[in-house]
Amino acid sequence: MIRKIEKIFLLSVFLIISVSMSAQEGAYGAYSPYSIFGIGDLSKEGTAYNKSMGGVGIATRNNRVINYMNPAAVTARDSLSFMADFGLVQNNKMFAQGDLRSGNNTFNIYDFVMSFPIWRSSAFMVGITPYSDVGYDFSSIETNPDIIGNTGNLTYDSYGTGSVYQAFIGSGVTFWKRLSIGAEMIYYFGNIDKITNLDFADGSYRSMNSGSELSLRGITGKFGLQYEQKLGDKVSMTIGATYKMGTKMKGYSTNFRFANMASVSDTLKYSVDTLAKTGARFGDEIGLGISFKNADKWSAEFNYTRSDWTKSGMDNAPGFSVIGDSKFTTTVSNSYRAGFEIVPDRNDIRRYLNRCAYRAGIYYDQSYYKMDGHAVNSMGLTFGITFPIENANSYRIYNGVSLGMDIGQRASTRNDLIRERYVMFVIGFNIHDLWFIKNQYR
Repeated sequence: MIRKIEKIFLLSVFLIISVSMSAQEGAYGAYSPYSIFGIGDLSKEGTAYNKSMGGVGIATRNNRVINYMNPAAVTARDSLSFMADFGLVQNNKMFAQGDLRSGNNTFNIYDFVMSFPIWRSSAFMVGITPYSDVGYDFSSIETNPDIIGNTGNLTYDSYGTGSVYQAFIGSGVTFWKRLSIGAEMIYYFGNIDKITNLDFADGSYRSMNSGSELSLRGITGKFGLQYEQKLGDKVSMTIGATYKMGTKMKGYSTNFRFANMASVSDTLKYSVDTLAKTGARFGDEIGLGISFKNADKWSAEFNYTRSDWTKSGMDNAPGFSVIGDSKFTTTVSNSYRAGFEIVPDRNDIRRYLNRCAYRAGIYYDQSYYKMDGHAVNSMGLTFGITFPIENANSYRIYNGVSLGMDIGQRASTRNDLIRERYVMFVIGFNIHDLWFIKNQYR
């Protein structure tokens, strides 16, 4: 019976992956007018567990879930267990600028991670997650009478698509049952397209088509440590830290401009440059965290991260900067996150809801760029719950389904910025099993 339930559960998981991948084909990975800058919107790191606790995880040690935000946390596990996690995200956004209003929603897979033990107190993990997403589509009509008086109606249309992903492989080891250290190798890869069209209503003028196509990749490393200290019989404190190195981007930047009339197209510009030539690079990141935990009852955590993009070289690099009225400059980003989790009674055999884990969190993020010298910051509240999938014979099997919600806002309508309000829903599937156990018959 147990194996039958596990097979049904795993089959459902793979069916959802297949359906979501089909739904994602031809759609935006994320949508925001701010993703026109740099490499787009940086994805919020973590599984549904992390996302529903405000995005914390640097100091998290939980043997029921995978926490890849700190490579040292991979050792927080049952020594014989195999773990996997994947999740889906659905994002709903409303935009406002002056009297203008618009909205959009997207659906995407945000992670797939596996973890298993190596030897004694060491463990291994491998996975893939989005790192950044570009998705926008907007148009405007020229209203300057001095221009349209000579050319007729003139329309500008801009759109962009693409994503940068990070595939990672890492491991960790614990010493003296308190100190854990970990290391991770990250491979960035992806493609980003940014296109602008200029169309004349008067057919005697040639329309213009310009833009850039980025094909980029890079390799970097991330290091982490966690130290756990008992504060009593059940309460413990964990201090965590991470550091991800900045790295140069590799790949190509194709920049073009064409003039079109009827079936004739003239090439005004076409160049292919290596990204090494532009000097573009990913910013480094340092993270600090502290958490308190009461056995299997509750936990609370606070995280701070700082990422320096001032030397990214994207401010004036083709394909990253935006030619127009808005001035794009990279800066130092800071994030402040706090989260709380409580389980009423993990061992309550009568009331299922008492065995569920309930979470809430809050965050404040400063973006890695400024627009016309103005910061583009976001803040929000998160909520979540994990429903355990269990039966009477599944002792120490932590399969579950996690649901989360993120309600927040980015920027405001001041300084001619676009206010972005969003409600994001996440669903994560936690797969857990005990391996390497020999069956014994008596």
